[in-house]
Amino acid sequence: MPELDGYQATQQIRAGNADALNSSVPIIAMTANAMADDRQKCLDAGMNDYIAKPIEPELLLSKLKEWLSDTQQAAS
Repeated sequence: MPELDGYQATQQIRAGNADALNSSVPIIAMTANAMADDRQKCLDAGMNDYIAKPIEPELLLSKLKEWLSDTQQAAS
């Protein structure tokens, strides 16, 4: 969805309007904005989590494991 920003794309996915197979797919924001209200803006848009740049590989891996584990458990 190149015509939408990440917030708008997330809202469309959550609303089921984005041809996504699973509207509850985990969405982790990856942004250069690191202010506390930026994180809340991502969560308010329907994203599950937030990672600020520069990316710390250990944190990224931890977040992916967390959300992939939650997704796999929900599918069981």
